[in-house]
Amino acid sequence: MTNNDVLRRLRYCFDFNDAKMIGLFALADHTVTRAEVSAWLKADEEVEGYKAMTDPELAIFLNGFINDKRGKKDGPQHPPEERLNNNIIFRKLKIALNLTSEDMLDLLELAQFSISKHELSAFFRKSDHQHYRPCKDQVLRNLLKGLQVKHRDSVWAQASKQED
Repeated sequence: MTNNDVLRRLRYCFDFNDAKMIGLFALADHTVTRAEVSAWLKADEEVEGYKAMTDPELAIFLNGFINDKRGKKDGPQHPPEERLNNNIIFRKLKIALNLTSEDMLDLLELAQFSISKHELSAFFRKSDHQHYRPCKDQVLRNLLKGLQVKHRDSVWAQASKQED
């Protein structure tokens, strides 16, 4: 998955508008413009105006997301990672949303994707640990899909039931 894809899915899942997106970057002590956010959110096929999001830029966004959901820690802002991988993104989402292992497994089940608790814990180990396992795009994509089902689709389903 590209960084832009992760950003687009999180925006859709939590229904963030441009101002909220800019605010999340600001929570991580970083300033972005509406034009930058728009360029990151364009579909990859849209060559004109599309801008690939760098690893540090996505790390800053995720740090801001953590600060928004959990509150900002005292002291200096955690520096963004220079290199991101799916395991780091997975971990940052777990921290931001205060998810337990059971919560993460439930989210994956919502996306009709099943893994064991042992497989899940392998994603959070250090890369030099013998039981470390790289998080593949499919797992991250399904976690984001589960978040969408839980946070976005359920809101729409409840709204449509209330209209009936």
